[in-house]
Amino acid sequence: MTANTRRRRPELAAFLRSRRARVTPADVGMAPGLRRRTPGLRREEVAQLSGVGVTWYTWLEQGRPINASVQVLDAIARTLRLDRAEREHLYHLAEVPYVPNREGEPRTVGPEVRGIIEALDPLPAVVYNARYDVLTANAAYDGLFPAMLLSPAPERNALWQLFVAHRCCAPYVNLDEELPLLVATLRGGYGRHVGEPAWERFITRLLEASDDFARLWRSGDVAPQGSRIKVVWHASVGEIRLTSTSMLVSGAPETRVVVYTPCDEESRDHVRRVRTLHDPLIGCPVHAKPLSVMRAEQAAAKETVPAAERAPAVDTAPAVERAAGSGAESSDPASL
Repeated sequence: MTANTRRRRPELAAFLRSRRARVTPADVGMAPGLRRRTPGLRREEVAQLSGVGVTWYTWLEQGRPINASVQVLDAIARTLRLDRAEREHLYHLAEVPYVPNREGEPRTVGPEVRGIIEALDPLPAVVYNARYDVLTANAAYDGLFPAMLLSPAPERNALWQLFVAHRCCAPYVNLDEELPLLVATLRGGYGRHVGEPAWERFITRLLEASDDFARLWRSGDVAPQGSRIKVVWHASVGEIRLTSTSMLVSGAPETRVVVYTPCDEESRDHVRRVRTLHDPLIGCPVHAKPLSVMRAEQAAAKETVPAAERAPAVDTAPAVERAAGSGAESSDPASL
């Protein structure tokens, strides 16, 4: 037994005893019985409800050097009614890699986080999860990436937008640098979700929709999240150089706030300007059209395609909660 393990085992024992004392027989549907001297469950009751041997659980609670599997710890956590933080603490003390319960993962961000995102305006800011689904964004982000406003809710995903749209109309100038890093970061998140249906469907659809994504995915590269330089082409104002900074959201696993800070004064002016555009241009210099025109074309196309023949949307998390930004200034894109 290592020195680290020797320090953890007494903590594990004390933690299990304190959690056991907190749960009453009534909490788990058991009769209290007679001659009960403990305020909570007995050791043998925890073992029975968790489907483990009484001796084994007793040794675990005594801090003896025994190994616990993920399945056993999950069962004990359910019996002791542990919340997310307590469950993670149990895993760490038992020296077992912690894997959050994805079914209980928050699928939206709370009002506090949305308030922070709005307060960061005029800096563009967005909340992504590990799959790059856009959970919420402020008006400056909408102004910077107006094509996202055209997408139906399930397709408001940064990777889907980059790889499925025409390459020449992608918003990043430095695509050869940006795309490999994005895919490598996605693979890092995927490693924690292998086999999960939503993730597998998302990866499969990207592989089928984009040869570029398939090529980069086959490389097997993995990269961490971090601060990066992004060069964005905005059809209404031109090139914008930005530094992206990623910050984790407390209480929302694998969810992060990304803030885009202009690298120079010209970029800062461009960000301020796109924040106020009423009808921005979308696309590359060759194919750019006003947002209003593209929305009209989109609506007309939907009317001509029978519902049964429309392609299914990519399976992602819920979309941007604040649909679009608006500003005081209204600009005519043709004059820009």
